[in-house]
Amino acid sequence: IISNIELLLNYSLRYYERQFNTRTRQNKDIIVQFEKQLKGYFQTKKHLESGLPSVQYFADKAHLSTHYFSDLLKKETGNTPKNHINSYVVEQAKNLIVKTERSISEIAYELGFNYPHYFSRLFKAKTGYTPIEYRNLNFSTRS
Repeated sequence: IISNIELLLNYSLRYYERQFNTRTRQNKDIIVQFEKQLKGYFQTKKHLESGLPSVQYFADKAHLSTHYFSDLLKKETGNTPKNHINSYVVEQAKNLIVKTERSISEIAYELGFNYPHYFSRLFKAKTGYTPIEYRNLNFSTRS
């Protein structure tokens, strides 16, 4: 019985993984939609009222489970949805840090973070610099 259950689970796993290979066109459409929705989320200032977007939010928009959505993005792009969201936020932050004189806390709140120290940690993890170091580095190159 155990070997039959194991065989059934192996077949199920192979079928699940094969979906990502046989539906590449549909998967690309989902990824394009995700990227549009991510940009739209920030352009419509939804992050100011709801905070940073969650993977669940985008999975619901795509009418997929969170787990399937995450697997699809990971398989197609090599990155998790959370990593995509964080990368997008950090790119927005870089622009604000360099182009404005606002404090780092103001920028963090503007991007939807509830706690500025979380923003600073994420920024340092993605860029290797704290937001202040990044501002100083880019300020010195502008002068």
